[in-house]
Amino acid sequence: METIKILSIETSCDETAAAVVENGRRVLSNVIYSQIPIHQKFGGVVPEVASRNHVEKISQVVDQALEESQTKFEDLDGIAVTYGPGLVGALLVGVSYAKALSYALKKPLIPVNHIEGHICANFIEYPDLEPPFVALVVSGGHTHLVHVKDYGQYDILGKTRDDAVGEAFDKVARSLGLGYPGGPLIDKLAQEGQEDAIDFPRVYLEKDSLDFSFSGIKSAVLNYLNQEKQKGRTIVDQHVAASFQKSVVEVLANKALKACQMMGTKKLVLAGGVAANSGLRRELAGKDLELYYPSLSLCTDNAAMIGCAAYYDYQNAAFGGLDLNAVSSLKLGEKKFTIVK
Repeated sequence: METIKILSIETSCDETAAAVVENGRRVLSNVIYSQIPIHQKFGGVVPEVASRNHVEKISQVVDQALEESQTKFEDLDGIAVTYGPGLVGALLVGVSYAKALSYALKKPLIPVNHIEGHICANFIEYPDLEPPFVALVVSGGHTHLVHVKDYGQYDILGKTRDDAVGEAFDKVARSLGLGYPGGPLIDKLAQEGQEDAIDFPRVYLEKDSLDFSFSGIKSAVLNYLNQEKQKGRTIVDQHVAASFQKSVVEVLANKALKACQMMGTKKLVLAGGVAANSGLRRELAGKDLELYYPSLSLCTDNAAMIGCAAYYDYQNAAFGGLDLNAVSSLKLGEKKFTIVK
């Protein structure tokens, strides 16, 4: 089989990442520079700060990825880059850098959807995994239930109507004074609390709907905290975290199970940062499902997952031109670039 090596770049939010991936599933290097320590003092990602840090770090991250993989520029078959969705300024840093490399090296430019990358992280984790399956994409910016019909072929079955699940975790963590990012901190604290201590609502929306809504649970937690403070009662943060997490993961798990039943499959794939949540993994492990999820390093934003997704676009010659632009609100399954042969 022909060996295809792709250099992939990811700068959609607050990680500057580059990887070299061979034939879509063999990761030769996966370098991630995280800006979390920089943004912690702000309580969340500041877009302008993120963009500036990408500019400062991208060259050294790419150089390190090439060095660790023992790859030279001339050995590459293509340059892949996340072009959306994400923070537009952050995306533009990666897109501009990738376009410059593509032009200078005369290598194909492969634009990749960030959400698709998260789904494809599972192909790296499980080399024998093949579509079709249902994917539950859960992160700070996205909550989707997706029917993955084939490589690059997606039907969105449901998505959030307001807050993404990771955003809800961050806001509840902030209200408890835990810091940023909220997901891992809530998960850790929840392990010390009682899941049934507080009866927070489970929002399922209309019958048979696969959409999500997390603004209500976020408001319920804030209201509970305010009411308990006004009444002078002691708030047990561990119980709040555990009860909040339980209400969220129950809804995610039940809707994921329903999606699998509707699609006639037992194969469920988790993707995105919240896929690392121990409560969610535990809840789904109790269902009648064939469950897949990436290792922790592949749950968060990384470039290896972008290189995996790019491999299948490479095979279909879905290459972009030098007019490629960042698309901050890019939807899964759409290609907002001119395909160059």
